[in-house]
Amino acid sequence: MDISNASSCALHRELAELNGLRLTPRLPAAGWESLLQREHELRKLELGYVEGERAGVRVWAESAPSEPQAFLRWFEGLKQHGPGQSDPLFPWLARRASRTQMKWFLRQELAGEAGFDDLVALTQLKLPLRPKLELARNYWDEMGRGHVRAVHGLMLDQLAQELSLSAHDEQVWEPLALANLMVALAANRQYAYHALGALGVVELTAPGRSALVNAGLQRLGVDGDARRYFALHATLDKQHSKTWNQEVLLPLVASEPRAATAFAEGALLRLRAGARCFDRYRAALQLTQDQLSRDSRDDAGPLARSA
Repeated sequence: MDISNASSCALHRELAELNGLRLTPRLPAAGWESLLQREHELRKLELGYVEGERAGVRVWAESAPSEPQAFLRWFEGLKQHGPGQSDPLFPWLARRASRTQMKWFLRQELAGEAGFDDLVALTQLKLPLRPKLELARNYWDEMGRGHVRAVHGLMLDQLAQELSLSAHDEQVWEPLALANLMVALAANRQYAYHALGALGVVELTAPGRSALVNAGLQRLGVDGDARRYFALHATLDKQHSKTWNQEVLLPLVASEPRAATAFAEGALLRLRAGARCFDRYRAALQLTQDQLSRDSRDDAGPLARSA
């Protein structure tokens, strides 16, 4: 591992520690002062990371229009023109990946799973009523509308069990960085609009890539119940994206035009972090352009929801 990879890996393991400290339920314990000091140190690292990422997309984000309907057209155009879109990795997963290669890919995805339900719950705090209601509907869907077997996170757990995936297996740092980014945006209220843009672009871009991952799992003989997570998100997120754009982004840009730039930044941050994952996955799987080009002629979206 080169120095830059080692440094990035160390940073994102520390930020994962921060997320454990501030999000995991626990009982009061002695030594809260030292825990608070450690959290403060880690939050400085987190904000430095986010601000560094923002600097990389700022100029592009500033090109987003602030008129509501024009902004929606710009935002929806990210499905075709955003970072990481139509990556050739996903048609290859659908048509060529071996079971071992697919399992490696999914292990990385588990590392990048920040919990969409929890991200939505954190982001909805103190929002105006109209967008808050849409996030509530989205959260209710994530929670299976009250039915345990339909909870989205448990569907992913079921797939992990079916394929004997372990979160402790060897992982690259890029999906961990993506998870840390999403939690940072949702947990820090100065990035609330960024979080809405990032979550919205997940809904926008998930269906195509989820369909390809599901196709690959089906080709490899994975049981239909085990792959329900990807089968569901290949269709459900089309409606989620439509209502998110109309009920969250549109009214907020109408009431606060400056929110357009923050939404754009959040979306580009999320897409760029995902594209970084795709690049690393292709390199780790040692995929050549010749291997990928056979399957890249069909339009394919970028990745599973988690990354």
